[in-house]
Amino acid sequence: MLLYQMHELGRAWMAPMTYWAEAGSKMFAANGSWLSTLPGANRLAAGYELLYRIGKDYEKPEFGIHHVEVDGREYPVIEREVMRKPFCRLLRFKRYADDAGNITGMKGQPPVLVVAPLSGHHATLLRDTVRTLLRDHKVYITDWVDARMVPASEGRFNLDDYVHYIEDFIREIGADTLHVISVCQPTVPVLAAVSLMAARGEQTPRSLVMMGGPIDTRESPTQVNDLAVHRPLWWFEANLVHPVPANYPGHGRRVYPGFLQHGGFVAMNPERHAQSHWDFYQHLVEGDLEDAASHRRFYDEYNAVLDMPAEYYLDTVRIVFKEHLLPRGLWTIDGERVDPAAITGTALLTIEGELDDISGQGQTRAAHALCTGVADGQREHITVDGAGHYGIFSGRRWRRQVYPQVRDFIARHAAASDATA
Repeated sequence: MLLYQMHELGRAWMAPMTYWAEAGSKMFAANGSWLSTLPGANRLAAGYELLYRIGKDYEKPEFGIHHVEVDGREYPVIEREVMRKPFCRLLRFKRYADDAGNITGMKGQPPVLVVAPLSGHHATLLRDTVRTLLRDHKVYITDWVDARMVPASEGRFNLDDYVHYIEDFIREIGADTLHVISVCQPTVPVLAAVSLMAARGEQTPRSLVMMGGPIDTRESPTQVNDLAVHRPLWWFEANLVHPVPANYPGHGRRVYPGFLQHGGFVAMNPERHAQSHWDFYQHLVEGDLEDAASHRRFYDEYNAVLDMPAEYYLDTVRIVFKEHLLPRGLWTIDGERVDPAAITGTALLTIEGELDDISGQGQTRAAHALCTGVADGQREHITVDGAGHYGIFSGRRWRRQVYPQVRDFIARHAAASDATA
């Protein structure tokens, strides 16, 4: 139970060395520094920066979306907090224009709620998703709070609470015009939230877009799924759950620490990460500043992780990966059974990557077999050739291949609902 405390002590012990490495990299690389003229200065600077980046702390990055380009014109974007809960903030990226025609056009565009994963990385991992969606939509996103920053007095947070958060966010934005995009892990609680709302007779979103999520992990199990199946639940609690140390607001809260999650991410492809860091060193030595900057941007995001509430994490392991309660029709939340067949007025689009090694093929598509109340003309599926997990929502393949289909799907069902109304 002292692992988290030992990790914090290690960070404190490494801090002076990290600061020294940062200073060394600048001294041997800065223009005008006499040290940069010494033989081998470029190698020393590169080595110091590599040491600095391996040892430094990575804080939550900013979204940094200040403008969006549409049809060759740039429009300013302001990040606004719409709703705040102890474990999550609902953010909106609001676009502005300086002429009445464009303002009217933007107001008529459909609102989209992007539900980001609460699974290690911050919501900023979906920066490219949000920036692309802003071309044609009013965009909201769930920005999950690092559990170590939430005081223990705020109480526990489990998977059922996650579902209730999604319900509240949908109601806050307004389900009658809303389209919901869930990326990876939240496909399960999003489907649960909309199912419960439909069963109660509440208004549900116009469409659901589910991307690379574990709706039914019995389909094409991956390495991630196998770990959850072959280890007993007590193993996860005994080895991966630790109390937050006293130097954080969430002191005493039980969490799955971000540094353990990060270690798991790296362990899935250790050779690739080692090669990437060696390539970074070589780029610095050779003066290839563009590739070096690309490495920094990627790892500034990849290495920034958050702690997950223990109750939520253990619930997810048990309900989603071990007992498969959603596809088996056995999941109940506060006495209400989660029945996706109750969804009737919401269109459904599922998206999977051909090479996804986190959510295997068929796991997301399984939503179609559960949502029997959705008419055939309101459901679609896309398998993205050559795409891994991240490629379906970020990068060139997302922007050029996936997004146009998502945009057109949302537009069709936004127009169809308007015509029906």
